[in-house]
Amino acid sequence: MFYLHRMKLSLNTVILALALGANALVGSSWSMTNVPSTGITEITFPIAILEADHISGYYFAQQFAFTGTTDIGYTGLQPRPDSNGKSVLHAAFSSFIAGTTSTDSNCSDGADGGAGVSCSVEWNGVYGRTYNLEVVYQVWSGHWVGTIVDTVTHARVHIGSYKLPSGVGGITSSQVGFVEWYPWNGGEPADHCAKLPYQKTFFGNPTTTHWGSKGTVDLPYEYGDCKGQVDLSAHKVDGGVQVNCAAVRVPGSDWRGENGPGFNAELPRNLVLSAQSQLLTPLVAV
Repeated sequence: MFYLHRMKLSLNTVILALALGANALVGSSWSMTNVPSTGITEITFPIAILEADHISGYYFAQQFAFTGTTDIGYTGLQPRPDSNGKSVLHAAFSSFIAGTTSTDSNCSDGADGGAGVSCSVEWNGVYGRTYNLEVVYQVWSGHWVGTIVDTVTHARVHIGSYKLPSGVGGITSSQVGFVEWYPWNGGEPADHCAKLPYQKTFFGNPTTTHWGSKGTVDLPYEYGDCKGQVDLSAHKVDGGVQVNCAAVRVPGSDWRGENGPGFNAELPRNLVLSAQSQLLTPLVAV
């Protein structure tokens, strides 16, 4: 996966580093007000995959940084092929900080070939539904915990947990989210930008229970070697931003989602009723 780490966290540096990521497509900065110098101990990122082919390939993520280190973590959602007639989503929760440890069965050592820990789970998620991706520090265990919360049913799915090394503090006030088509990390096909599958995603303003803090997500922008070639459309919506790009549909793949908060549905209601019956049931951690 594409990620940004080992860098100073000024906005200019973040944007510069993003521009060097050839296999990512879209970036969007987020920020939180009234964050103490020690950082905050919990943050929530709302994300909805509004429309996408039900195949592996896209990664919709939000990165977060910590005090006391220049490395980062991230959490996000990925589409997966349907299973037994039900849609499947994949959630990730990772740390790229050397010395991170975990005994969680959903987690493994290493992150994208480097130091850290990677945690993930798959469940019968619903396209078009907003999920809150929680990142919370447990004082009693000393672990950071990643959780998916269904904003409709309020069901919770555990992604994973890890412990950061001594000297690493709370989450800082800003970082960057991204949209990535990760199959290109293994090599780009000829005329690859024209072959990018369509997607539409909602990134909500981050939230926290820390007193006086308010989160915002900025308007997404293109970068990478497909800049100007993927028909990007990005605009503010209630509670966040919506971004869609590309125009290729994979034959035989369903991409429809249910009507949910943060966007205006463009599909007849009878086309999306089946998505509402999906169960928030963990399938397997991978």
